[in-house]
Amino acid sequence: MTALTLSTAAASGLRADAIVVGVAKGAGSKGGLVVAFGAEAVDKAYDGKLASVLETLGASGGEGEVTKLPAPSGFKAPVVVAVGLGEVPEKDETYGTDALRRAAGAAARALTGVKKAGFALPVDQAGDIGAIAEGALLGAYSFDAYKDRGDAKDAKKKGKDAKAPLAEVALLGGKPRDKAYKAAVERAVAVAEEMNRARDLINTPPNDLDPEAFAAVATAAAKEHGIKVQVLDEKALTKGGFGGILGVGAGSDAPPRLVKLSYTSSKAKKHLAFVGKGITYDSGGISLKPAGHNETMKCDMAGAAAVFAAVVAAARLGLEVNVTGWLALAENMPSGSATRPGDVLRMYSGKTVEVLNTDAEGRLVLADAIAKASEDKPDAIVDVATLTGAMMVALGSRTFGIVSNDDAFRTSVHEIAEEAGEPSWPMPLPAHLRKGMESPTADLANIGERMGGGLVAGLFLQEFVGEGITWAHLDIAGPAFNEGGTFGYTPKGGTGTAVRTLVGLAEHTAAGDLG
Repeated sequence: MTALTLSTAAASGLRADAIVVGVAKGAGSKGGLVVAFGAEAVDKAYDGKLASVLETLGASGGEGEVTKLPAPSGFKAPVVVAVGLGEVPEKDETYGTDALRRAAGAAARALTGVKKAGFALPVDQAGDIGAIAEGALLGAYSFDAYKDRGDAKDAKKKGKDAKAPLAEVALLGGKPRDKAYKAAVERAVAVAEEMNRARDLINTPPNDLDPEAFAAVATAAAKEHGIKVQVLDEKALTKGGFGGILGVGAGSDAPPRLVKLSYTSSKAKKHLAFVGKGITYDSGGISLKPAGHNETMKCDMAGAAAVFAAVVAAARLGLEVNVTGWLALAENMPSGSATRPGDVLRMYSGKTVEVLNTDAEGRLVLADAIAKASEDKPDAIVDVATLTGAMMVALGSRTFGIVSNDDAFRTSVHEIAEEAGEPSWPMPLPAHLRKGMESPTADLANIGERMGGGLVAGLFLQEFVGEGITWAHLDIAGPAFNEGGTFGYTPKGGTGTAVRTLVGLAEHTAAGDLG
């Protein structure tokens, strides 16, 4: 993990390998490139011509754009890295925290292989330094546990990339003795480290992360951070009547698990329950996925990874709210013992479900976990899942959908997600779509109308929420796994999306900002 320090050093005197500054697009068609505040000393060292030099090199200040140039005479660092912040803020406004987060992430990734860099990005308040710290830690992330790097010399011989992530970031403009600044960095470290832990889990090959292995990782982390943990194995699940989880896991040699993580605070006045879909690999079961749709299905446990990471982060931050995480873990495989289309499962709640498509399995494990979580009577339940391709069709690959049984709560979750830098969009739960899930054999079927499939899935889950409990469902199918190019602080592969939304929800609840 990249190390962070708050520094009052001048950019020119910092012993580092690079100095990072921010640049932006000026207002209007003739605005040109603008050097962001925080880099005044660097600009002065270029005789006030840093912007013109960068424009000569083709820089525009566009978001995430990175331009490197030799440092001016007298600097201890040999390189200056200019990173784009996007449009210059309007008068009396500052650069948004997510713009800072994305810029820091792009710079950190561009500095792979570097030992130390000083970040002289715009800082107006403690929240800005926290955003820069978080972006740097997330942007420096890499997953190479399965790559044979060898030492640098051998790697060079073999033509392999032996570069390590940026090792250390000095946050210039920080206030090491200011409690708010120190707290902002400590929060950034806790959240980013747990988000990166979620990314690691998502990226881990399914042959090394079955339900039992995931449960073991969660158990070890829980013990480390004072979180109470309970793991229900296949025998306990059978005894408890968890028909949904057992039905999904029936076709695999790796049996399912239901993990309960309980973080409690002696000062808590509210209780949140987070429920995560943890399909460690999804073949589609008997309703087998077509070729081309299986390769990334190790990411189908991203919801459980987000819940796990959020509970640990809440514990590390000592939030004054009780948070219970439920990880519904199973592997969905086709075999002679697998659940068949047409089978009827008796769920933990007592309701029966006719399985018409075994690839609509996530809602089955979530339904059991939501019903179980409801028994504790939490103030709110939020489930997180890579649930439907339909939500991706509606919102694309970078935005997750939110449905809820409470419009005000849905709005709050959306606002918290946006504040955290996680694009989301509130979606409806049209009552007329419930009719499509009617079954002549069971209480309901696990699929309904094809159109609006993401909303149908939400209606299905709502059936298992305890009476009078506020609930929201986050469908993260799009942003959970990035198959495209890197951007901002987002790597290829697992992204850790929803972790910051859940942590933010816990923080706002602890502060009494939510009803």
